[in-house]
Amino acid sequence: MAASAVQILEPREQGFLSTDPMQLRWYAAYTRANHEKRVREQLEQKSVESFLPAYETVRRWRDRRMRLQLPLFPGYVFVRMALMDRLRVLQVPSVVRLVGFNGMPTALPDQDIESLRRALRQQLRAEPHPYLTIGKRVRILRGPLEGKEGILVRRKANLRVVLSIDLIVRSIVVDVDAVDVEAIFAGPVGTESTAGTPTVQVFRRGVA
Repeated sequence: MAASAVQILEPREQGFLSTDPMQLRWYAAYTRANHEKRVREQLEQKSVESFLPAYETVRRWRDRRMRLQLPLFPGYVFVRMALMDRLRVLQVPSVVRLVGFNGMPTALPDQDIESLRRALRQQLRAEPHPYLTIGKRVRILRGPLEGKEGILVRRKANLRVVLSIDLIVRSIVVDVDAVDVEAIFAGPVGTESTAGTPTVQVFRRGVA
C-alpha cells in the first residue's frame, strides 16, 4: 500500500482554538506564492521548528526532464510554536498570516502532523488534489496511517483516497490497495457515521 496524508479536525466543530499562550502547538503559516522553501529556511535561522511536506514530480522541457521537490500543500508551512512567540513567525518575510478564526491562530492536532511526518519519512507517496469533502468515505486499515479516513476515488484501474485538511482547505491523494480500506456508511448530511467512529473524528464528514 502506498499512502501518506494528514487528517485534521474541523476546528470550529471541535474547538482546537489555542488558549494556553505558552504551550507549543502546530500551526499553519500562509505564505506568499512560491515562497514556502524560503520561509522554512528563515524559520530555521530563527530556531523555529517547521515542517514543509513535499512530493516529487517530473517536469519535462523540450530538451530535458528534471525531478523536482514541490510543496504538498502549496502556500503553507507548518510551524510549531507557542502563541506568545507568534511574532517571530509573522515577522518572517513572505509569511502572510497564521491560519485561524476571529483573529486567533488555530492549532492543529500534534498527532496528525506527526503521522504525516512519519508517513513521508517512510517514502509513502502523495500528491496535491483539488479540495474534496463529498464522496464515498473509507477508512485506511494498514500502514502508518491506519485508522485515517478519506474519500475513495478511481484513476483508471487504481484506487485512491483523498484526504483533506479543512483548516487550510487543501486535499492530497494517495494510492491504496482494495484490501487496505473499508467503507464507512454515513447517514444524511449532518449526521454521524455508524461505523465505529472514534471519540475524536479527525476528518470532516461528507456524503457516502
